[in-house]
Amino acid sequence: MGKHLVVVGAGHAHLTVLKNLQSFTNSGHEVTVVSSSSLHYYSGMGPGMLSGIYRPEEIRFNVRKMAEDRGAVFVEDYVIKILPQEKKIHLQSGAELSYDVISFNTGSFVPVDQQLLADESVITVKPIENLFKARRKIIDALNGRELKMTVAGGGPAGVEVAGNLHRLVKSNGGQCHIRLVAGSRLLSQFNDGVRRRVINSLHRRNIDIIEAAKVAAVENGSVALSDGTRLKTDFVFMATGVRPSPLFEDSGLRLGPDRGMLVNQFLQCVDYNEIFGGGDCISFKPQPLAKVGVYAVRQNPVLLQNLMHALKGENLQAFIPQKSYLLAFNMGDGSAVVYWHSLVFDGKLGFALKNHIDRKFMKNFQVSGEIR
Repeated sequence: MGKHLVVVGAGHAHLTVLKNLQSFTNSGHEVTVVSSSSLHYYSGMGPGMLSGIYRPEEIRFNVRKMAEDRGAVFVEDYVIKILPQEKKIHLQSGAELSYDVISFNTGSFVPVDQQLLADESVITVKPIENLFKARRKIIDALNGRELKMTVAGGGPAGVEVAGNLHRLVKSNGGQCHIRLVAGSRLLSQFNDGVRRRVINSLHRRNIDIIEAAKVAAVENGSVALSDGTRLKTDFVFMATGVRPSPLFEDSGLRLGPDRGMLVNQFLQCVDYNEIFGGGDCISFKPQPLAKVGVYAVRQNPVLLQNLMHALKGENLQAFIPQKSYLLAFNMGDGSAVVYWHSLVFDGKLGFALKNHIDRKFMKNFQVSGEIR
C-alpha cells in the first residue's frame, strides 16, 4: 500500500527529489509539496540578478509546475508546527497534513531586529526575491542624484551585494557611494589571498570597507554604527549571516549548535526516523558544515534515495561531506574571486568559471518551462 511523502521547502537540497517525484508517485505513493512560494530562486545567482547580469527567470525554478507535472499536490503555505509523535504538520492557513515520511529544506533567514525591518530602506538579502525588489527601488531612486548605500556584513554575501550594487547603479547612469560595514574583519574565515583580491576589487570602485564595527540602528536616513559613527544612507542591505528557521525549535525537536534540526549521517532527524532534512535548515551531527550551497547540492541524491528507502523500510545511504569545495565570489564587474584548496585567482576567467557552473546547475533543474 502506498504511503504519504511530504516535501517541505524547495531549496537546493530538494531539487533532485522534486525533479524525480514521479519515481514516488509511480510507485503508488502520495506526494505533497509544501512551499512558501511557487517559485524558488537560486541564491548563488541572486547578486547577479540584483545588478542585471541575470534576468529573474534565469535564476528560478517553477516549483509548483515541477510538482504537479509529476503527479504531486502542491500547497503554497508555511509550516508553523511539527507534531512528530502524531506525524502531522500545522500550516499557517490553519490546515493540517499527516505524513508517513517528511523532508525539510526550509533554508535560512537573516536575523534582523524587527525595529530595523520597520524602516523601508532596510533590505535583507534573503529571501532572494528581496534583491529583485531592491533593484527596482534603486533604479527608481536614482533621479540624477548620488545614492548612499550601506551593506552590513563582511561575509561572501555582503561582498557580492556591494560589488553588484555598484554595477547596478553605474549601468543605469547613476552615481553611488557604497560602504561595506564588515563587522570585526572582512572575510575573516578566508586566507589573505582571497581577502586581498576582494579588497582590491572593491577599492577600485571606491567602495569603502569599514571593519571593527557593525550596524546598530537605522533611522531618519542614516545608520548608527557600533563604534558611534553615524552615516547618511538611502538603503541598507543586511547580509549579517543566516539562521535556520525557528520551526524546529518551536516544535521541540533537538537542535544543533546553530539551532538547525539535528540530523544523523543519513540526513535523518536524530529523534524521529521518518523526518529528514537538508541544506541550511539542518545541523549535521557527525561534523559542523559551513552554510554553503555546495553541501545542499551534494545532499540531493542522498535525500532522494533515503526518502524512497524510508518509505519501503530499506537501508539508508550515509551522506559523506566532501573535504574541500570551490567558492567563487561574483564581484559585479565581470570578474570573480575563486578559491579552491590553496588555489586563489580572480578576473574574467573567474567569472566565466562561476557563470558556467551556475548555468549548468540551473539547466539541470529548470525542467518546467522557466526560460521562454
